[in-house]
Amino acid sequence: MFEVKKLSLADKKAITDLFAGVFTREPWNDDWSDTAQLDRYIMDLIGQDHSLAFGLYDGDSLIGIALGYVSHWYTGTEYIINELCIQTERQGAGAGTFFLAEIEKALQQLGIKQIFLLTDPKLPAFSFYTKNGFIAEKSRVTLVKKLGD
Repeated sequence: MFEVKKLSLADKKAITDLFAGVFTREPWNDDWSDTAQLDRYIMDLIGQDHSLAFGLYDGDSLIGIALGYVSHWYTGTEYIINELCIQTERQGAGAGTFFLAEIEKALQQLGIKQIFLLTDPKLPAFSFYTKNGFIAEKSRVTLVKKLGD
């Protein structure tokens, strides 16, 4: 049976292993071969005062992570998810939907009013999120500016 727990720095290795194991594969194919950069990224996500990370466990195995932070906005406190994933072999069987529902319950108990995240509309994650009640925000746009080479 699944169980959702808050994660901490003590869970860093398991978080890193799961994260790299998912996002270096299709459809993302992220290159996380620079392990120092990966370590810094994970620390950015879980090592801050306002970080909030959740893990989905099947027994003793960490099979899902939600890594983000709490932000205090004028419309209320929100949870910004930077990364959410389910172990590749476990995707498509309901674990992610269960995980999101449990995260929502935990956030409501903390008085958090909404969840905010970014995803690529061309990737399977987009349909997963919309299936689970997320809507594409029409009044905002993501902007990026690359610096140097």
